[in-house]
Amino acid sequence: MSDTSHPRPRSLGRLIPFAAIVTVAALGAVLLGDVLSFEMLRDNRESLIAYRDAHYLAAVLVFMAAYVGIVAFSLPGAVAATLTGGFLFGTFPGVLFNVSAATIGATAIFLAARWGFGERMAARMEASEGRVKRIKDGIDENQWSMLFLIRLVPLVPFFVANLVPAVVGVPLRRFVISTFVGIIPGGLVYTSVGAGLGEVFDAGQTPDLGIIFEPQILLPILGLCALAALPIAIKALRGGKDI
Repeated sequence: MSDTSHPRPRSLGRLIPFAAIVTVAALGAVLLGDVLSFEMLRDNRESLIAYRDAHYLAAVLVFMAAYVGIVAFSLPGAVAATLTGGFLFGTFPGVLFNVSAATIGATAIFLAARWGFGERMAARMEASEGRVKRIKDGIDENQWSMLFLIRLVPLVPFFVANLVPAVVGVPLRRFVISTFVGIIPGGLVYTSVGAGLGEVFDAGQTPDLGIIFEPQILLPILGLCALAALPIAIKALRGGKDI
């Protein structure tokens, strides 16, 4: 009699990394809701600057590790972390540190989801028939465009935008590239806001996070969205044929 007890425990074991992420995210939402904030940055700015000036490389590594953890575990404070990157390191290289850390954290979620259940779901979609298969084929044909769109237009929560590609079978390299490039516009805007926080602190004001909706910033981003969607539109006009 064959032993059939191994596959299920092994499958459950693959869910441990993703389950850990969800658990820490839930705890973080409850325990850290007001910790990682603009006010925290304002109240500790002198000590942060002093540490940066005395230990620049260590400050970069500690900052990026914290940012990766915030993104990987979907902890509250991602915007405050982006502002901190600009405040401590300037628009550049601050934007490089911010975008790199966010990409690493997003990749951690993607890999945990793909290893836990994404591969099986992608295989089932590929083997299915009817509408599910057509949806999967449509996503496969336009992966680059769709990946860039969900990054450029953050209508989908960042956490969800990391899960969907894992479920539909997006290759790791494609996910990393599209994430890194796709979050640069928004990351650049908020990093530049962070770079000007010194004046904001001195004036006793709060940063204008709605600046991304200003026409001079929003219109170029929408232009990038249109460019990303162009291959999908061309394929639709050509009846789904490859261009």
